[in-house]
Amino acid sequence: MCRIELDHVSLTFRVREQYQITLKEYLLRGMFRQSRNPLLKVRALRDVSLRFEEGQRVGIIGGNGAGKSTLLRLIAGVYWPNRGRRVVHGKISSLFELNLGFEMEASGRQNIIYRGYLQGETPKSIRQKLPEIAEFSELGRFLDIPVRYYSAGMLVRLGFSIATAVDPDILLIDEVLGAGDLAFRRKAEERMKSLMSRAKIIVIVSHDLGTLAELCETGVWLSQGRVQMVGPMHEVIDAYRQYAESPSTGAGGVIDSPDPLPADFAELTAC
Repeated sequence: MCRIELDHVSLTFRVREQYQITLKEYLLRGMFRQSRNPLLKVRALRDVSLRFEEGQRVGIIGGNGAGKSTLLRLIAGVYWPNRGRRVVHGKISSLFELNLGFEMEASGRQNIIYRGYLQGETPKSIRQKLPEIAEFSELGRFLDIPVRYYSAGMLVRLGFSIATAVDPDILLIDEVLGAGDLAFRRKAEERMKSLMSRAKIIVIVSHDLGTLAELCETGVWLSQGRVQMVGPMHEVIDAYRQYAESPSTGAGGVIDSPDPLPADFAELTAC
């Protein structure tokens, strides 16, 4: 039985204030006994409790920096919570950042094998799927050259073809409902429909509220890493739109946190 269960989950990142500092800054800050590069804490998710069962189609909405993509990656196992409990039963397939994570000096065919392993394929299973992946990508002889020579669109084609060549129990999608040029996008849409019809649980992050209303029955609204509302997708969308269009907040407004955060805690994290 597939299920996703998050019980009072919190996730905090520890980051430096600056990627790098100059020698002058290092010496001056040390002279005045200041931290040379302060360590900040970013509270990406805060006390999130959610439960998704087999058969659910879930859409996650919220403003930029609300924690939507972070939540999706936590479900996928990319991140692990600092607090709380994460339980996921079922094989996961994640569709996000399709053009990232390639071995740039390896060929397209080699990258199909590498990424297949990361998706849980065995050497035998990925060899069986390789011809179908190659055909769907329409990259032809380009599959035999290093992917560093690929255009951005070609990388998306290859990444999408690999990521969707699975039969997942749980499908996680982050803003990749279309891929590549117009001709390839038509194929991608049909592939997505087939993949979504086979998945037992689907969780989608998107700013396209119309698409979410069409595809999902359950909605989750996030703000500042907290769950603001869970319910039928159309009701959650209506509440979010009403809030975003409110003159007192505007589209870029944020919901006040009921508990003030320490000064060294950032309120938002980028998706």
